[in-house]
Amino acid sequence: MSTPRVREFHEDDLDQVVRVWEESRSPERPAVYGLSEVLGALRDGGTAVVMTVGEVVVGAAVARVFGDRGWIVLLALADDWRGRGLGSAMLTELETRLIARGVHRLSALLVEGQTGTRAFRDTGYETRDLTYFERVVPLQPQEVGLLETLGGRMLPRGLWQRLAGMEHEKELIERRVVLPLDDPDLAEEYGVIPPRAIVLFGPPGTGKTTFAKAVASRLAWPFVEVFPSRLAGSGDGLALALRETFTEIDELEHAVVFIDEVEEIASHRQGEPPSPTQGVTNELLKIIPAFR
Repeated sequence: MSTPRVREFHEDDLDQVVRVWEESRSPERPAVYGLSEVLGALRDGGTAVVMTVGEVVVGAAVARVFGDRGWIVLLALADDWRGRGLGSAMLTELETRLIARGVHRLSALLVEGQTGTRAFRDTGYETRDLTYFERVVPLQPQEVGLLETLGGRMLPRGLWQRLAGMEHEKELIERRVVLPLDDPDLAEEYGVIPPRAIVLFGPPGTGKTTFAKAVASRLAWPFVEVFPSRLAGSGDGLALALRETFTEIDELEHAVVFIDEVEEIASHRQGEPPSPTQGVTNELLKIIPAFR
């Protein structure tokens, strides 16, 4: 068997580095830095080394450089090569290259138990008592402009907790709608399928809009309100405008969509001659089952 050796990262190594990154993470070994951040460091002139056995990459170490500080965003080894001191060897070689670039201070963020923790300690890194905060923004970059076009927005957190009154209704929505959407894996395990649409009814001022906004806040999903008046003013016909609106909404990964005063655009499908809004009702009934 070939002897493991450390060398500089080459672009041809990228696929193998991704494989090593995937092997190094698991629910029990979460990573602070995602794959996109690692690839960004490689793409933007970061410093990187790989550990190879023959032509196979079995480990990688990557760092970003900011002035005289180097942030190590990846230290990973394939499953079969851990516990042999290879992580320490990669760190030592990475440090040599970073020092040559003028780096004076080296830093890394790891979750306790993550791959590489032992290597950092063995090579002289010290832990600091820090409080690390993180929040993942629920919107993808390409969704920001679309949400603005739709007139939607992200609502502040905590609206659900501050929602007072109608405790029975709140408990019902929490159990039947919110929890299955918030934890889909658990819902699937117990065979719970949340409804695609619900109707909140009651006279004005009873909290229908507040409930809808609170659900969006609880899930940290975008809130999009569809206004009948805006559809009516489209000039293309209500049914077509409704279809086009939901086609745009469907490009969002997640969304709570609220149609206020829905009876204005979706009335009874009865009467002679047919009401002009019956086509809108038909369109809405086709949209709801297909909507995610």
